[in-house]
Amino acid sequence: MSRESQADLSGEPSATPLPGTLSENLRTELIAFRRDMHMHPELGNQEFRTTAALKHRLERAGLTPRVLTTGTGLFCDIGTRESAPGARPMLALRADIDALPIPDTKAGVAYRSTVPDRAHACGHDVHTTAVLGAGLVLAELDRQGLLPQPVRLIFQPAEEVLPGGALDAIESGVLEGVGRIIAVHCDPRVDVGTIGLRTGPITSACDRLEIALDGPGGHTARPHLTTDLVTAAAKVATEVPALLARRVDARSGLALTWGRIAAGHACNVIPQHAELSGTVRCLDLKSWREAPDLVHAAIDEISALYHAKSQINYVRGVPPVVNDLVMAELLRDAQTARRGPQSIEDTEQSLGGEDFSWYLEQVPGAMARLGVRTPGDTSRRDLHRGDFDADERAIQVGVELFTAAALIDGDRS
Repeated sequence: MSRESQADLSGEPSATPLPGTLSENLRTELIAFRRDMHMHPELGNQEFRTTAALKHRLERAGLTPRVLTTGTGLFCDIGTRESAPGARPMLALRADIDALPIPDTKAGVAYRSTVPDRAHACGHDVHTTAVLGAGLVLAELDRQGLLPQPVRLIFQPAEEVLPGGALDAIESGVLEGVGRIIAVHCDPRVDVGTIGLRTGPITSACDRLEIALDGPGGHTARPHLTTDLVTAAAKVATEVPALLARRVDARSGLALTWGRIAAGHACNVIPQHAELSGTVRCLDLKSWREAPDLVHAAIDEISALYHAKSQINYVRGVPPVVNDLVMAELLRDAQTARRGPQSIEDTEQSLGGEDFSWYLEQVPGAMARLGVRTPGDTSRRDLHRGDFDADERAIQVGVELFTAAALIDGDRS
């Protein structure tokens, strides 16, 4: 939940403070930017208003943002890139700008969504504002000659649209000249002022599965003369996940979970058609690559037992986000420099998916979990819920984490 209170989040930073902290004026501006974005959520690949607002603010800062070829999203370089051969590739800061197709159910806040059935219920508005703020701070440091090397800002559309807008962003050239990349994701289980870190997988792979089952249909009095399609659908729903659990290493965490089952219209009619849809999630990259063949085989086996014809649409989603050791340590060092080691906690691997993973297929990088919970809040507002909100002090934490990472990374080049 958001708070105007400016309780001290400084922690115990290093003895020699880094430049790049957030001024009070910019802090106020960024909160206003986040609230405006929160009030006007846009779905993936429709983020025209958000893209225009970001472009306008970056241009006001004297920067030259470039809109992606897809028409939404943009990227922007800060600092003069050396043209000499051997120049070190840039560090990129990535944000996602799209919202979710769910209603905003928060009460008592002036910045509640004004768009029906649209909400920033995953914190992308916080991610975006943090990267924007970091860009504005780094641009000022560059004018003062204090930015050791160029940095790229990436504002990516359509993170919530499988297989993720990151692929379109990469196709648009956002990683050209980039050698490393970092990001944050809001975590309502972590107190504001704190980040969660881990080396290795921090999210899971996530694919979408859609199944259509067909049969001739018939009378419920004579199921032996036809294909009992409702029973077939029920068996697929229960037995396919169980079969998969015996065909993959349990440590892979492969899990098929259904979100929708539909069949029939009358109590005494065996239907001709049934549908199931759900998600396939797994913890490791090897299992993710094997999952489509395993899932297809399991569905074919179970549906054949009940004489149902199956059509399978397996939609590839995203691989796990696997944090690089060196880049995770960069985030750890940056947070320690700002708020001390006590502001970092170990975090577990989530079964959620994140298309930041596509960047990590190309360059090393890491994602931190950004605490957005007000200390003492026990409401447990989770991500992807209409009542989700963030303590807005997290914006400052994110800005200062990004700027510290850019400065530390540059000094190590």
